[in-house]
This record gives sequence, C-alpha cells and structure tokens, in this order.
Amino acid sequence: MNKIIIFFLASILFFFTACSTQKKIAETSEKDNTTTSEDGFASEQKKIEFEYLFIEGLKQKMIGSPDNAIQYFNSCLDIMPNSAAVLYELANIHYIKNDFTSAKLLLERAIDINPENKWYKLLLAQILQNNQQYLEASKIYRELIKTEPDNINFYYLNALLLSSGGQYDEAIKAYNQLEEKTGFNEQISMARQQLYRQAGKDKEAYKEIEKLIEHDPTVPEYYGLLADMYKEDGEMNKALEYYNKVLEIEPGNGFVHFSLATFYIQNKEPEKAFTHAKQGFHNPDIEIETKIQLYLMLATAPKEQNFSDEEILELVDIISQVHPDDPRSYSIKADYFIQRNRLSEAKDYLEKALDVDPNSYPLWEQLIILDNQTGDYESMGKHSKKTMELFPTQPLPYVLNAVANIQLEAYEKALDALEAGQTYLVDNKKLEAQFELYRAEAYYNLNKRSEAFEAFEKVIEIEPDNYMAMNNYAYYLSLKGEKLDRAEMLSSEVVKANPNNPTYLDTHAWVLFKKQEFRLAKFYMETAMKNGGNESAVVVEHYGDILYNLGETEKAIKNWEKSAEMGNESKTLQQKIFEKRYIEGEE
Repeated sequence: MNKIIIFFLASILFFFTACSTQKKIAETSEKDNTTTSEDGFASEQKKIEFEYLFIEGLKQKMIGSPDNAIQYFNSCLDIMPNSAAVLYELANIHYIKNDFTSAKLLLERAIDINPENKWYKLLLAQILQNNQQYLEASKIYRELIKTEPDNINFYYLNALLLSSGGQYDEAIKAYNQLEEKTGFNEQISMARQQLYRQAGKDKEAYKEIEKLIEHDPTVPEYYGLLADMYKEDGEMNKALEYYNKVLEIEPGNGFVHFSLATFYIQNKEPEKAFTHAKQGFHNPDIEIETKIQLYLMLATAPKEQNFSDEEILELVDIISQVHPDDPRSYSIKADYFIQRNRLSEAKDYLEKALDVDPNSYPLWEQLIILDNQTGDYESMGKHSKKTMELFPTQPLPYVLNAVANIQLEAYEKALDALEAGQTYLVDNKKLEAQFELYRAEAYYNLNKRSEAFEAFEKVIEIEPDNYMAMNNYAYYLSLKGEKLDRAEMLSSEVVKANPNNPTYLDTHAWVLFKKQEFRLAKFYMETAMKNGGNESAVVVEHYGDILYNLGETEKAIKNWEKSAEMGNESKTLQQKIFEKRYIEGEE
C-alpha cells in the first residue's frame, strides 16, 4: 500500500550539477588569491604558470583523464599550497574515484582556507553521507541553513540525514522547520509518520495520517496507511474497516485487494483471500512485480496459506493473460510446474518466455538444465547451441552442449564444443574440471584411451574430490585391465566418501574382480545390491560374474538370467547364459 515518494528531486539534481560549475571555480580562485600575498603569487611569471596549469587540469578532468588532471593540480599546489580552489578540484576527482578519505581531507583543508564557500561544504556533506557519517553531514546542513535560511533543500537534507542517523526526534523537528517554510506538504507528513513509528510514538503516527485525511478525505492511500498500521498492531477489525473504506472511495484499487488478500491469509480465511487476490491479479494497472511477490509468498508455503495448487495455478494463469508481453509471466508459470516436478510443462513455458525475450541468459540456462533432467538430449543440443550463439562468452552452455552430444553419441561435436568454450573459462576451476571430465568421456568413446585417461588425470588434479570422474576413470581402467592399482586406489577413495552409493560400490567391486580378489569383490557387490544396485541390470550381471568365479555357478546363472529379464541385451550375457560359464566381455 505504501508508495515511495521522491522528494524535491529537481532541487537535489540542482545540487549535484551546481557543484562543479566553472563559475564557482572562478569565484573561489579569486578569493584564494588573497590568502598568500597581495596578488597571491611570488611573481607575475608564477601567476601565469599557475593559471596555465589550473586550466590544463580542468581540461584533463573534463575529457575524462583524472590522473593527468591530478598531476596538473598538484603542480598548482607547488606554486600556491593554500589554493582552496585547487584543493576542491582535487577533492572532486578523488570523490569521483571513490577515494572518500583523500577527498574528505582535501575538502577540510579547503574549508579551513575559505570557510565561506558553500560548495566545498556541500561536497564534504555528500562524502560524509557516502561514508554513513550521517550526523556529521547533518551538522554541515545546519550551518548552511544559518547562511541561507530560505533554501528548503538544506532543511530537507538535514531532516533526511538525521533520520538516517537514527535521531528520530531531531529529524521530526527538522521536518517541522521545513513545513514552516513550505506550508502543508503531504510528503513531509508521510516522512514524519514513518519517523514516529520508528521512534515508537504510535499515537503521533496515527494522528499524522488522520491529519492527512482531514486535509483531503478523498485520497484512498491515507486510509490504506491507517489500515496497514492497524494490521501491524494487531487491530484487525480497525484494519478491515479502513481497507473497506479504500474500496468505497476507489473500488478498482488493485493494491487494496492485495492488502486484503494478505489480511485474510493472516486471519485464516482463504476463500476471501483468494477472491481479493484474483481481483488484484486481474488489475492491469498493478505492476507484475507486485503480483510475482504475492505468488512467491504463496508458492513458498501454499499449505500454510491454505491455497490449493489449482488456485495458485489460476493466479499464475491470470498473470500471463494480463501481461502477455512480459516474459516473467511465463517464467513464473514455469516455476510453478518445476515446484511440482512437472518438468515437461515447465519447459513449454520457458520456451514461451524466450519467444517473448530471447535475450535472457538465465532462462536459456534453466531450459537446458530441464532438457537434461528430462533426458531430452535432442532439445538440449539445440537449445545449448542457440545459447552459445546468443551468449558466446558464457562457458556453461558449451559444456552442456558437450553433455548433450555425448548422450547422442556425437563425440566429435562434443569435443568441438569444449574446444570452442575453453577460451571463456577465466579461472573457473570447477567448470574447468567439468570441461576435462566430458572431454575424457568423449575421448574414451572415440577409443582414444590415452587422451581420455590424461583428461581424467587433469580433472582429479583440478578437483581432487570429483568422485564422478574418479569413479568413471577407475571403471574404464578396470574394463581395459590397465593400471589396476591406480583404479583400486581411486575407487577406494570414492567408496570411503560415498559408502552407500551402489554405482560407486559396483565400480570398486569390479576393480577388485579384475584383480581376482573375488571374495572382497563379492562383499562390495553385495553391499551395492543392498543399497539399490539390485535394480541395475549391469550390477546384477557383475554379481553373477563374481559368483561364478567363486564357484557358485547356479547362483551366477540365476543372476545372469535376472539381468537379461531386466532388459540387459548384451550378447556376451546371452552367451554366458547359454554356455553356463563366465565369458570375458568385449571391451
């Protein structure tokens, strides 16, 4: 209900633009010349040199070369160390460069030399404000008020700074002084009301809004403010009375419908809350951000708000109907479906959002990740390629494109994508490890084992706890019967860190099997089976292989047959079953 009020904007803009005018420099320079000798210079030649350096400094500052300007102004100080104008210009440059400490010291010197110059004080006040030294900045404005008692900007900035500094009572007095100058002012009353609330003076805060209503009883926002305060203070009947008053004055006020929706949510009246939420969502004058905020509140804990999934979806549908040209209306609907694990529907709405605005990188990334989660690798390849074209310096789409191509058995394309994206990694070690991991997978599937194993070693060097890389590397080594000690060491580390992961347990068991440590292999394979590995046809086949080599032929055959029933179409498995003996698979 509360609205942000921009107060005296034109005057504040004037303050910033006035600070660096050429006229001020001429004035201050003229005053400074009286601080050293009759003309301020040891000789006419020094005066000419000073003026030349000063003008060159101003030129360098104007063309955006602050470092050169500093050199010229420092040379000016060598000639006239007490030139307040030069000190001010140097302070201004340091202020622009965010070196507030240097700027503050220089300005304090300038003010000591020329205490009458208000521009020096204004810049110092701005620096103090940037350093959150609000009360020190306020003192400067109080000094300026004494010299310019009709400058309302000084009164306002003084009040604002006192408020920021937590001096609420003093800030209220400052606003009272401002009101004496301006007469009745809505913004002043609003500011004062907030200060009363911050100071814990609730009666005065209520009276402030009541005065506004007396001044103009037709403004709905005033009643809304009263309603909000009553709701915050737990006086629900009073709050409802004033919310309804807003509706009497302005039945189409969308904001009050949102206020009433949250009011009824708090009071556990979901039907009334939903009715008002719908009316607010249907209002085209309410910005989409406001609607999204309410949706997010409901989406975070829908059961606590007593809204059903169907009701939340209806609100989301209204957003896309009322704001069809805003991509957020579709991305919010995608979020709704993601929250409910309806990923295919979420993808549809992310694509609609990107049809409206194809230049949103986060939406493209989210869409590609959903492609991966749903196993839609054709779309993943297409979407990641499009993202690479639109955002060529983003490294993640390249590795996602590689993942898609590996799944599609387009290994050369995967390597091409990784090579193209390598340039954009820029010290991102985690992503660099992913690049090497998928490079290893692509190389291995192209039967380039040495390149694959070299890439796996790079992954482990970059990211020593990348268990997926360690597991896959160990498994591939075991399949080829190469470096089995290295494979055992890697798979052992993986299992220690992930003792209940059936895939990792299967790999470790298989490495031990290849080393002919059959009994130990059986222990790890049975552990894998207990942790869900019995649902994997490959794990079941491996278990049969181990059993056969331990002389448990009948059990081995049963497990091979079970693996085949689970969908394992390996020709080697069929041969094992037919010949009732273990056969080394084609690697």
